[in-house]
Amino acid sequence: MKVDDRIYIAGHAGLVGSALVRRLESDGYRDLVTRTSAELDLTDQSATDAFFAAEKPAYVFLAAAKVGGIGANATYPADFIRDNLAIGLNVIDAAYRHGVTKLLNLGSSCIYPKLAPQPMSEDALLTGPLEPTNEPYAIAKIAAIKLCSAYNRQHGTDFISVMPTNLYGPGDTYDLEKSHVLPALIRRFHEAKVAGTDEVTLWGDGTPLREFLYVDDLADAAIMLMAQRSAEEVGEFINVGSGEEVSIAELARLIEKVVYGDATDRTCEVVWDTSKPKGTPRKLVDSRRIRSLGWEPKTALVEGIVLAYQDYLGRTASAT
Repeated sequence: MKVDDRIYIAGHAGLVGSALVRRLESDGYRDLVTRTSAELDLTDQSATDAFFAAEKPAYVFLAAAKVGGIGANATYPADFIRDNLAIGLNVIDAAYRHGVTKLLNLGSSCIYPKLAPQPMSEDALLTGPLEPTNEPYAIAKIAAIKLCSAYNRQHGTDFISVMPTNLYGPGDTYDLEKSHVLPALIRRFHEAKVAGTDEVTLWGDGTPLREFLYVDDLADAAIMLMAQRSAEEVGEFINVGSGEEVSIAELARLIEKVVYGDATDRTCEVVWDTSKPKGTPRKLVDSRRIRSLGWEPKTALVEGIVLAYQDYLGRTASAT
């Protein structure tokens, strides 16, 4: 992948897509193609095909997806499986038919069984039942992995899939219906601080363990794989994670400390609503393969939370 190659970043305005754009631009890539969802509906097969025919990208990062937390997945399961299946099929098939040199498909660690052995290695895929709260989304992401693999086998394409752990950072969504746990906690504690309330109610019981990766570290891994590794070297897909995990209760306290700073009078109590789902008990990916290829995460969790909170404050201020 050379700096003058035409590169399409599907989902460039989202968390992963915006990080990819930042990194590509900083590395000197100068022919980046982007479209908003209003400009190009990737669930529309004919529109997607026409876009590829007109723009002729050589490389494609597939970071577009319909995403959300436990609440959104539980409320809109049909939307999540329909839209994500359509996006994956339309983009991957168009990439093949229009001669894309290489495609990188971004997935999610929710593809693994709910009770997969920890840490979850790539060979744990399809070895047990999925977590029910995000099963429709996970099935769509598994289908995209299998699509890439099947096109590689049948058509000799060079399509690779990357499965990151829970991501966060600049460009995240803080909509409480659509956001994942870390950005949702940032917003909850910030709003409690501004309102002067002394209580924050969170879903579940705080015990599930989660692994978090700063999104710019994922962008480093994705671009390294795209530029330097083939599908044959990567295998069907490859995990990318930080290798560290924290309970949701511990995460809440870390975020509280970042939001409140050194204030000595903070009295924000966390109340756990155990009537709400808490998700998979533990979700840590095995990242030994990506590390063996030369990648390492750079951003510690607390450092990343500080950067994410600064991003939230900046976007909140610009919206008022």
